[in-house]
Amino acid sequence: MSLVDPLDVKAGAAAGTVGDLAPDSNNQSPDEGLIEDFAIVDKKAVEQLAEGLISHYLPDLQRSKLALKELTQNQEVLLETLQQEISKFKECNSVLDINMLFSEAKYYHNKLVNVRKEMMMLHDKTSKLKKRALRLQQKRQKEELEREQQREKELEREKQLTAKPAKRT
Repeated sequence: MSLVDPLDVKAGAAAGTVGDLAPDSNNQSPDEGLIEDFAIVDKKAVEQLAEGLISHYLPDLQRSKLALKELTQNQEVLLETLQQEISKFKECNSVLDINMLFSEAKYYHNKLVNVRKEMMMLHDKTSKLKKRALRLQQKRQKEELEREQQREKELEREKQLTAKPAKRT
């Protein structure tokens, strides 16, 4: 018996022969001939068919397994590379945030410098005003002192000009 013979028997049974009943006949079920077909195929033929099937497909399956393993490794490498790129983007965003903070710091530093200049200018103005006020105060005091001295001189002069009664002796 060859490997092809059992298949031909099955094919003949599946295709139907001239002596078979019509498919709509209720006398025979579609599964009735299967047990008889299995009895015809012997175990050695089944083993040979299985070995042939395995030997035919096993190399392709092993190559597919290796290809899948290689693809999985490549995917892992790609995932790792992608994670590194994502971390670079995050780092780039943090650099942008840092740049924004530096620009804000520069803005507020300039603002602080301007406030300091303004305070220095105001300090200079107040110092000048204080000096001027002190000079004016000293000038007024000097003028008042001169007026007071002038008044005293006038009072003294008036006293000297007023008639003095003669002393009795």
